[in-house]
Amino acid sequence: MSLAKFFALIQYPIPHHLLSRLVGYLAECRVAWLKDALIRAFIKAFQVDMREAVEPDPTAYATFNDFFTRALKPGARPQGEGLLSPADGNLSQFGLIEADRLLQAKGHRFSVADLLGGDEETARRYRGGSYANVYLSPSDYHRVHMPLAGTLTEMVYVPGRLFSVNSATTDHVPNLFARNERLVCHFDTEYGPMVVVLVGAMIVAAIETVWAGQITPLSGQVQRIRFDTPIHLERGAEMGRFKLGSTVVMAFAGQVDFDTDLAPKTKVAVKQSLGGFPVRQPT
Repeated sequence: MSLAKFFALIQYPIPHHLLSRLVGYLAECRVAWLKDALIRAFIKAFQVDMREAVEPDPTAYATFNDFFTRALKPGARPQGEGLLSPADGNLSQFGLIEADRLLQAKGHRFSVADLLGGDEETARRYRGGSYANVYLSPSDYHRVHMPLAGTLTEMVYVPGRLFSVNSATTDHVPNLFARNERLVCHFDTEYGPMVVVLVGAMIVAAIETVWAGQITPLSGQVQRIRFDTPIHLERGAEMGRFKLGSTVVMAFAGQVDFDTDLAPKTKVAVKQSLGGFPVRQPT
């Protein structure tokens, strides 16, 4: 048995939520010597470049979470054309949605309906469309930005497990992104419907959005929130953030012409161009 498979298998019996909440309490600790020690150890371990941050002094952050979700200096991530990467990270998989299924990793696919929390009717919008998954490693910038301009129509919290979402786990845990706790954000765009899914993971203490603040943890039931008053976000605008790292899954009703220099596991930067849409579709 490979080390990666062993790492994936030992996660099944672990109390994911209990461990994640305990880490969350520690990440919100305001005891100066402790939070400073945690931040400095993290910077050293993951070689974080604090020169990119608006606040480069590690001791200036009130908590580890404040450091982890730090803002970048203006211009640190130039904005490209067309469809943008929603985050810093690895573009783990991308392409066409075939037979209502997205590729998680080699040998593992999952359905759009499962990703959306069992919503078969909404999933039909994305048949024949495109998708992309971006994995955020611990060293990455952890705010999530809009890949396209869009108007938020519905937000759905889907409860689930909290498996790690690194490559070792995605390669060996089937249906991972549709098993983990997640926040499903539905948008109308000039290119048709778009869904941006913020996937929770091991020791992710919470997910926040700019329109509703902290979302997880919630109860163990699927919760749907519709927005009668339009919430419009421009392309490249911040939409949310992870308190500790995870994955963003995007799906589009239209077909994306992805840039030819992209390949699975390519390192991408937030606001980097991933491609474009050849034809606009009605929303």
